[in-house]
Amino acid sequence: MDASPDLPRKSRVPIFNMPGVVTASIALLLAIQALREFALSDSADIRLVLDLALIPARWTVWLDPDRAEAVIRAAGAAGEPALAAARESFARYIVAEHAADLWTYATYALLHGSWPHVIFNALWLAAFGAPVARRCGAWRYGLIALAGSVAGAILHVALAPLSTTPLVGASAGVSALMAAAARFVFQPPAAAHGGHPWQLPPRRRPETLPELLRNRTAVTFLVIWLATNIVFGLVTLPLGADISAIAWDAHLGGFVVGFFLFPLLDPLSRGPR
Repeated sequence: MDASPDLPRKSRVPIFNMPGVVTASIALLLAIQALREFALSDSADIRLVLDLALIPARWTVWLDPDRAEAVIRAAGAAGEPALAAARESFARYIVAEHAADLWTYATYALLHGSWPHVIFNALWLAAFGAPVARRCGAWRYGLIALAGSVAGAILHVALAPLSTTPLVGASAGVSALMAAAARFVFQPPAAAHGGHPWQLPPRRRPETLPELLRNRTAVTFLVIWLATNIVFGLVTLPLGADISAIAWDAHLGGFVVGFFLFPLLDPLSRGPR
C-alpha cells in the first residue's frame, strides 16, 4: 500500500507550463508579426493593415458621409507640412474607398506595430491570460479577450471618430484578461483552509467591487494600471516606423468589459465562497 501523500505534479519548464490556448495565442501573434516582417512585401503588408486594422474615420464616414471633409481637415491639421500632406492624402483615400468591414473590430488585435509592441503584449498575455484560462477554460478565455478587443475598438472609435491612424495591437484584449484576473488573483488565502501543506487552497468566487476596494494589493494594481494608461495617453511611444500614440481608450474599454464580464462566465461564480 502506498502511503505517500498525493503531491502535486512537478511543473514543466515555465514557458511551456502555460495553458495551451495561451501558448497558441502568443505563437499566433508572433507568427503574424514574423510573416509581416520577413515574408510580405511592403505593398502586401500595407494591404494587410488596410484590410485588418481598425481605422475610426472609416466608420465615421460610413455612418455619416457629411463628415468626410472634417476627416480630411483633421488629418492635415498637425505636424510638419510633408507629414501633414501625407496624412491628408491617406485621409482622402480612406474617405473615397467607402469600406467599413465589421471584422476589423476584432482583427486589429492580431497586428502590431513592431517587435517590442508584440513582445510586450505577449508578456502581459502570459502573465494574466494564463490564470484566466486555467480557471475558466479555453473558450471563456477567448470570449473575454474577444469581447475586450471589440469593446476597446468601439470606445476608440467613439472618442477619436476623425482619426485615420490604424489601430493595431492586442492590448485591449489583454486588458480584458487583466481585469478578469484581478477579480481573483489578489484574493488572500482562505482563512478556513485546513488542508495539508502541499495542497492548494480551494478556489473561491471572484471578489465583488466592494471587496476589491478593500483589498490593498488589488487597489494598488488597479491604480498603477490606470495611472500608466493616463500617462501613455498623454505621450507618444515608437511602436512602428512612425510615432504612434498609445490607444489608452481601447485599453480602458477592454478592461471595463473584462472586469464585468468575468463573473458572468466564471464557473465558480455560482459556487460557495
